Amino acid sequence: MIQVRVAGVALDPTGQHVILLKPMDEVPGEGRLLPIWIGQQEATSILIAVEGAIVPRPLAHDLMRSLLESVDASVTGVAVTRIEEGTFYAEITMSTTRGQRIVDARPSDAVALASRVSAPIWVAEAVMDDAGVPDNLTENDDETVLEADIEPGPEAEERLDEFKRFLEDVDPEDFRG
Repeated sequence: MIQVRVAGVALDPTGQHVILLKPMDEVPGEGRLLPIWIGQQEATSILIAVEGAIVPRPLAHDLMRSLLESVDASVTGVAVTRIEEGTFYAEITMSTTRGQRIVDARPSDAVALASRVSAPIWVAEAVMDDAGVPDNLTENDDETVLEADIEPGPEAEERLDEFKRFLEDVDPEDFRG
């Protein structure tokens, strides 16, 4: 496993949110990044946690943290464990009164929770080898600019095309009981 940090949240050329994970021992602009496409809400949640922003009402990941604290459990780490057909999988490891527990999670939720509780984030070496891209992030007038080629791979493009075809052919009557 490779310990990583959140290097940033960016938008890809299609406007999709991408979380960028960077190995702890690599300097910015060198080595690799692991881009993981996430939803807008998760991107916002991660940015709020990383920046230490205060929100007037708890977000879902704040609620998770509060629930864990209320039952004397803590997150000891999260890991992006594998990638299958373009989908990333993660696990959250917790210390509880009943011992260590590991639960399945989406990487975006795992990273958002880890960012709130200062838990380490790990990526399996095989995942970084398969999906890592060269780090071409540059600083430009206090703004991080993503120059890395993080276009979705062929599998993601196929799934996107399939979804577009579904949307073109879907009939609202299909969803009635």
